[in-house]
This record gives sequence, structure tokens and C-alpha cells, in this order.
Amino acid sequence: MGITEVAKRALVGRKLRSTQLGETLLPKRIALPVFASDALSSVAYAPDEIFLTLSLGGLSAYAFNWKIGIAVALVLAVVIASYRQNVHAYPSGGGDYEVATVNLGPTAGLTVGSALLVDYVLTVAVSISSGVQNASSALPWLNGHEASAASVLVLLLMAMNLRGTKESGKAFAVPTYLFMLAILMMGLWGYARYLTGNLPEAPSAGFTIAPESQYENGVTGIAMVLLLARAFSSGCAALTGVEAISNGVPAFTKPKSKNAATTLLLLGTLSVTMLMSIVVLADLMKLRYVEDPATQLLKNGKQIGAAYEQDTVIGQLAKTLYSDFTPLFYFTIACTGVILVLAANTAFNGFPVLGSILARDGYLPRQLDTRGDRLTFSNGIILLAVAAIVLIQAFDAEVTKLIQLYIVGVFVSFVLSQLGMIRHWNRHLTTENDPEARRRMHRSRTVNSIGLGMTFAVLIIVLVTKFLAGAWIAIVAMVAVFMLMRSIGRHYDRVSTELEIDDTDVMLPSRVHAIVLVSRLHKPTMRALSYARVSRPNTLEALTVEFDPAATEELMAKWDELAIPIPLKVINSPYRELVRPVVRYVKELRRQSPRDIITVYIPEYVVGRWWEQLLHNQTALRLKGRLLFMPGVMVTSVPYQLSSAGRARRRFGRERPVPGDVRRGFRDRG
Repeated sequence: MGITEVAKRALVGRKLRSTQLGETLLPKRIALPVFASDALSSVAYAPDEIFLTLSLGGLSAYAFNWKIGIAVALVLAVVIASYRQNVHAYPSGGGDYEVATVNLGPTAGLTVGSALLVDYVLTVAVSISSGVQNASSALPWLNGHEASAASVLVLLLMAMNLRGTKESGKAFAVPTYLFMLAILMMGLWGYARYLTGNLPEAPSAGFTIAPESQYENGVTGIAMVLLLARAFSSGCAALTGVEAISNGVPAFTKPKSKNAATTLLLLGTLSVTMLMSIVVLADLMKLRYVEDPATQLLKNGKQIGAAYEQDTVIGQLAKTLYSDFTPLFYFTIACTGVILVLAANTAFNGFPVLGSILARDGYLPRQLDTRGDRLTFSNGIILLAVAAIVLIQAFDAEVTKLIQLYIVGVFVSFVLSQLGMIRHWNRHLTTENDPEARRRMHRSRTVNSIGLGMTFAVLIIVLVTKFLAGAWIAIVAMVAVFMLMRSIGRHYDRVSTELEIDDTDVMLPSRVHAIVLVSRLHKPTMRALSYARVSRPNTLEALTVEFDPAATEELMAKWDELAIPIPLKVINSPYRELVRPVVRYVKELRRQSPRDIITVYIPEYVVGRWWEQLLHNQTALRLKGRLLFMPGVMVTSVPYQLSSAGRARRRFGRERPVPGDVRRGFRDRG
């Protein structure tokens, strides 16, 4: 085993057989942290976005924070109920893409696919960046290095997921459950102190907020509606990741649909509880959270300046509630930072699966449908990591900038999925006669109809309030991915059409004309000549290109001396070119006999060291590159192994000692 193979095994683990795929399936206790970590972790930054947006209207706008939280929780509950219908109706793992494609057509399916692919990349970028930002509350040395730290974390997540879904799920399950415990425990402790009358105020409670210039005279009328709509759309970031479970149904243990639906219910219950506990607790503790604290936060009417370090919403709550016991503060911050990083793991499970389905349908490169050593779609995992790192570096890991791009794609998929499910139930209702089944279908259709109305309204609000703030970038990215997939699909369709067998494919060519390229008369040339003769073409000739008349005369003399029974043709090259004269000669033969097949035999050296490859075969590569594009021309490489290739073959092909050989006295068996 070479060094590269040893490193690969250390990174991803031992290979798994295709028959071991069942061993990678997930029970609910592991599937919840694997597929729901994104949705659960969004409660760590969705409250931040609500408070951040409301701060634009000054302190008076904060009166709506808990009301917006309830609106977000209501939408989340409806979407969860809708997706429970999806996993029962479409358990194959296509999720929103399959629902839209089957019920609305390929264009709608591709729209959903492009939206989800972009959203998965953004999920990784936002989650990792938010985790690093939260960690900086406890680790000040991270300030200024967020993008680099986030990129390293993406690579670590990639490495973990290359080891397999179940392995990464087991590794990430404990931190996810600890995060749930930390948030729920913080909420219970805060409400207990509130009920006993000793709930402290947040450190920022003593500040007032300077409103943006357009809200200086108060927030009323249309301005109030727009501000609340923008805060609501920002809070709807809490819905991201809900669709991942419907995409990952095949990864559940049996019964797959039932387990996926139960996991969705757990996800919805936990997300709503955690989100509302944070928002209401922050309101009770009079927390202030703004985009630019140096200028927006005022103390006695004066700006507090750049010296003030603003913690996140969870950071402020935990620091205040656990002021007498700082280990719990660090525990909460650590769990929050870790879960925000691990939230990206949802995308590392959803993106490769969706990519494999799109590749299977011919809309993405077929390599994305190939399982790696650990039965994961490793090419998709690597592609996602690279795309996320590019995005993190481009936006310098700033969550405030990235979040504006974030939820457009997921709500596009929500809307089309709900519309597709309504079409699904309408189609089945036309053929179903059982009264009980029809009642269930009517109930499911009602749930999806409510989901469609809510998600469509949120999508409009998101587009109106966030388009100029950065959402247009996500839309452009979705359009670009959509057009790319369309182009790939057309390419595969065209190739498939061209490769279909017709009458001309069962007819034999009229003749086969073989050409052996000769530069010098040596062993590789003799092997190529022998191979060409054994293949028994209709006509056979050797071809050499003349650079030096003296060398050509010497070649012809030796040819006659060895009595080689193949005619040697010499073509002149006044400009000392090799490739162009050969290509011109082959083209002329094709023009004279279009129905003939021309086979060109090229002798090649096989070497065992990488630097030796640089010294040989460059002309052969260029010549093959030109000839391969000519119709009716076959190119055959005739290898000749040099001694270094033989040593390499023996080195890599030698049998290694098996476990126990050394103990029993056996040595290397090579």
C-alpha cells in the first residue's frame, strides 16, 4: 500500500462493499442530529436577525419582537406539517425536486433543484460563519481571522463526512443534543427567575437605540409594515433545513417514511420551543442588539463608541443568567458555536444526495452519482466544500451579509413543493373511491394549501425586503445553476441520441487501412508492426516523417536489411513538423475512401517514474489528440514497458505480509 493510499485510508477509513449499504442507515436518534442540525441551529441566529432588523426603527420597534417570533413559529409549524405529507407520498429521497418534477414538470423540478443546491452552499457558509462569530464571544483572538477559521472548519466537516453518514452522525449527535440541552436549560432557568421576580436585565438594557434616518420621526404606516415584513423575513431563516429530512428519507432505517415523519415532528417541536424561549426571554431582559453598536447604541444620548464589544443574543442571555456561574456560560457558548458549525452537516448530507439524483437524471455530471469508498457521494461532498469556502472568503465570513442571500432558495423550493403536493392530491382524488382514504387526502391537501399560502407570502416578503440587500445575488446564482443544468441535460440528451444504434452500425466497413507510425527502428516499433500484422487489416503500411534525409536513408536501409514485409512510406516535412503532416496524410486517405476505416498504430514507452514521463510520449499525446477528433479514424497505442516500469510493477504488485505472517515466521512474500 503506497503513501497516498495509507493517507486516504487514515482520512476516510476502510472501504465498504456495496452490499454493506444497509449498515449505513440511520435510526431516529442519529437521524435527528444529522438532518435537523441546520434547522435546530437556526434558532441561534434567527433571533439575532429579528432584533437586528427591528433596531433600524429604534427602541419602539422592539415591542414587536415576540409577535414576529410567533409568526415565524406558526409558519414553521405549517411547513413541518406539510413536509410530513411529503415524506409519506415521496419516500425515494428526491424531496422537493421529485415532488415538483413529477407534478409540475421538469422545469419546475430544475428550478427547485437549482434553488436547493444554492441554498445548501449558503447553509454551509452561513452556519460555519455564524459559529465562528459566536465563538469569538469567548475567544477574542478569533477576531479578524473569521474567514480562515471558517474555511478550516469546512475542510474538517468535509473530511468527517467522507468517512460516511453514520460515522459523522455518531460524531455529531452528542454536540447537537448538548446544544438542545443548553438552550432549553437556559430558557427554564430564565423563566424560573422571572417567575420568582429576580430576572436580571441584559448588559445592553441600559442603552437606547438610534433609529435609521428614515425612522427618526417614528415608525408608522407603510414604513412600519415594511420594517416588520423585513424583520419577519429575516426571522424566517429559522425554517432553513426543514426540507433536508424529505431529501434524506432513504437514509433512515425501516419503516423509512414513518421514522422520517417522526423526526420531522421532533424537529418542529424543538425548533418552535427553542426559538420562542430565546425571543421572549430576550424581550423580558430588555436586550439590545444592533448592526453597528458604536453608532446605534446610545448612553445618555451619546454614542457608546467602538470600545463596546457586542455579544450575540444567546451570548448576552447566557452571560447575564449565568453571571454567578461562568462555566454554564462557556458551556452554552461552546454548544452554540459547535452546533452552528455542525449545522453545515445537514447540507453535507443533503447536497450530495440531491446532486446524485440530478446527475442520475442527466442534469449534473455523472461523477456526482458515484459512491466513494465509504458509500457516500464523495464527489458531491468535495464540491460543496469548495463552493462554500469560495463563498466564505468572498464575504469574509460576515453573517449579516450572507444571511441576506440565504432564505430565497429555500422558500422557492417550499412554494413549488407545496403546489406540487396539491397537484398530487388532486390527481389521486380523481381515482380514489375509498371514503376514509379520500378524507385523509382532503386533510392533507388542506395542510399543503395552507402551507402554499404561507410560504408564498413569505417568499414575496423576502423578495421585496431583501432583493436589494443581497438576495439578488442568490437569484442570479440560482438562474446560473438552472441554465448550467439545462445545458448539461441537453448535452447528455444529444450524446444519447447520437449513440443510438441505427442501420449503419450493423454494416461492416468496406476496408480497414492500417498505418504504423515509425520514428526509428527499435523494439517498440517492431512490436507495433507485429501487432498491426496480427490484426489483419486489408492494407497495411508504415509511415515515417522525414526531418533529416540522412537519417531517413539509414532507416530505409535497415528496413530493407531486416526484410520487413510492410511497405514504408516517407512523407516530407520541410518545417520539421510531425503532427501536421501525419494528420494531412490521414485526411487525404479518408477523402479518397470515405467508407474505409483507418487505424493508426502509435508505439509508446511505458515508464515507472513521473519525471520519466516528461521525457517521453509528448509527441504521441499531441498526435492522438488530433486524430481522435477525426471521424472514421481509430487510434491504437502499442505500449512498450521500459525497465523502470517493470520495477514499478513489481514494487506495487508485490504481495504484502498478511496479519500473523511475521509472528509465524513468514516474511515478505514478494
